[in-house]
Amino acid sequence: MTDASPQSDPAPRPPSASEVELVQLMELPDANLLGNVHGGSVMRLVDTAGGLAAIKHSGGAVVTVAMDEMSFMEPVRVGDVVTVKARVNDVGTTSMEVGVRVEAENPVTGACVHSSSAYLVYVALDGKGSPRPVPPLEPQTPDERRRQAEAKLRRQARLARKRAIQAARAAKGE
Repeated sequence: MTDASPQSDPAPRPPSASEVELVQLMELPDANLLGNVHGGSVMRLVDTAGGLAAIKHSGGAVVTVAMDEMSFMEPVRVGDVVTVKARVNDVGTTSMEVGVRVEAENPVTGACVHSSSAYLVYVALDGKGSPRPVPPLEPQTPDERRRQAEAKLRRQARLARKRAIQAARAAKGE
C-alpha cells in the first residue's frame, strides 16, 4: 500500500462499496502433509481480502486486530481455484468487522464448495500509526442489515469475553 493520506470523508458508505474478490489457483507449495491446501494458506488469503475490504471502506491503512471466527467446512485441494469474497459488515468508531467467504472450485469438473468463512476485525490507522475514525456504514439491503445486526452481536460477545477474562485475572491478582 502507498503512503497516501487516509480519506477524511465521513460520509456513510454502503457495504457493497467495500466488496473485494480474490481468485487464486492453489498449487503444490500450498499443500499440507495430507495433500490438501494448508489452512494457513487459506487464512492468509482471508486476511488479505479482509484487509483490502477494510482499506476500501476506511480510505487508508488498517491493521488486523482480531480473527473473531474461522470455520473450515470443506477441504481445499491442490489444483482448486479459490475465490475469496470479503465485505465490511459493521463499523465502530475506529474498527470494522469484515465477513469473508471462501469458495473452492474444481476447474475440471466445475464442482464448487463453500470451503470456509471468517469474521475479522480491523482498525484504521492515521499517518502516525494511531487509530482513526472510519466512515459510518449504511446497509442498503435486508441481507446487509442482517449482517450488520449479527456483527453487533459478535462485538458484544467479544467485549463480554474480554471483560470476563480481565475480571478473572483481577480476582487472581494478576
